[in-house]
Amino acid sequence: MNSINRSSSNPSSLKSRFSRRFLRALMKIKSEERSSLSSPTRVKIAADKSMALAVGSRRAWSRAMLWKIHNQHKAAARRRRRVVSVRRLINNNIHHHKRSLRKRSDHHEEVGGGGGFCHANELRKLVPGGETMDLCSLLDETAHYLKCLVTQVQVMTSIDEFYSAI
Repeated sequence: MNSINRSSSNPSSLKSRFSRRFLRALMKIKSEERSSLSSPTRVKIAADKSMALAVGSRRAWSRAMLWKIHNQHKAAARRRRRVVSVRRLINNNIHHHKRSLRKRSDHHEEVGGGGGFCHANELRKLVPGGETMDLCSLLDETAHYLKCLVTQVQVMTSIDEFYSAI
């Protein structure tokens, strides 16, 4: 943890706020013995939630991410109640994926070189809450979200290096 604190001396910086929240979440994960989720999934959720809480409600992507995490438990319960044939589900997904690939390749041919809106739609899928944003807001939120992801990777790398040295 010392290597993390040395890299950002400001205790109110995004990196410091994320580090504190994420380490607390990791300790909580370690202390809990049972969970329906796998350990990597729980770490990912903890990292995402820690970053969104560190940013606060100022950003649309952080609000969307917190809302998604909040509703995951309800959605998981609904999925467990649903009885679906696995084979039918896999076949439907394969056929849907093939159709979407065909449509996507056709769309790129129609758009030509100036497919800016096509790329904006791809960004909307990547940035939490991006589906409802106009292009200018989307670009602003994307830049901030990428900055936060870089910070997240730096902190997680520092934690890994620290505990690997022990």
